[in-house]
Amino acid sequence: KNALANDNGSEAAIGAKAMEAVISKLDKSLLTADQKKVYDEIEDDLRKHAEDIGKNGDNVSHEREQFSMMSEDVYDLVKAFGSGRTLYHDHCPMYNENKGAMWLSETKEVKNPYFGAKMPTCGTVEEMMK
Repeated sequence: KNALANDNGSEAAIGAKAMEAVISKLDKSLLTADQKKVYDEIEDDLRKHAEDIGKNGDNVSHEREQFSMMSEDVYDLVKAFGSGRTLYHDHCPMYNENKGAMWLSETKEVKNPYFGAKMPTCGTVEEMMK
């Protein structure tokens, strides 16, 4: 999120590759039955989005498209697993031809990953998660 908010596709690609590595090493035997069910439902999509972002460090627009879909999966994970810290569920109403998109943030201050420097504060906090 932070890399895309800063219009930095290379940094977003590095973060996505790190996420992909974590996904590959996750020991699912440590999950509860409910957590495993949620994780199994989104694992392939999450991996695909991370892989795609990781391969497109020179195309921020494409990374943002993948990030919008990945954000839905990550939100579901946080709901099932918890976050261990306060997170903010933010929403940008203008992204994707005004269809909108969400993301999770570690700060209450809105830093829009979909428009970066063009509209850095576009969006609202929709939910605080602990």
